[in-house]
Amino acid sequence: MITNKFGEIVYNIEDVVDLIMSEENISGITVDHTVDRPDGVEFVNATKNNITVNEYDCANQQEWLMPAEYQDLDIAKHIIECCNTPEELQRVGHELLLYQERDLFNLLKYLKYLVDIMKDNNIIWGVGRGSSVASYVLYLLGVHRIDSMYYDLSPEEFLR
Repeated sequence: MITNKFGEIVYNIEDVVDLIMSEENISGITVDHTVDRPDGVEFVNATKNNITVNEYDCANQQEWLMPAEYQDLDIAKHIIECCNTPEELQRVGHELLLYQERDLFNLLKYLKYLVDIMKDNNIIWGVGRGSSVASYVLYLLGVHRIDSMYYDLSPEEFLR
């Protein structure tokens, strides 16, 4: 944290994480929003470029910061290899087509990376909530712990 020319204490992102972890009240603090990015990475500014939300999302998905091993991962093959029965394989095939139609494979790669990071660092996350629990693919990736096949939840509930 630093003090700016106006005498305000300005926190960086690491300071904010420390405050949250120590259960401090962070309402009303000033945060430095500048981010050190790797060379060549540019985030899209939707207001400057006057683009649609979909164009903005697609452009930024291409710039997600994750290790090359996850960027190069054949996510469909990985998920298919997690299947144990023909019924699971059929469900996963159906869902993967839905994800592919929506150009969401980069999202699945990032979620795999995120879950692996949380597991490696013993970070606890929720059991699952909302419509995401209808996705068996997300269950196999470990994003949530609700077996949507067991509860006969339709993937279309999540991927509308």
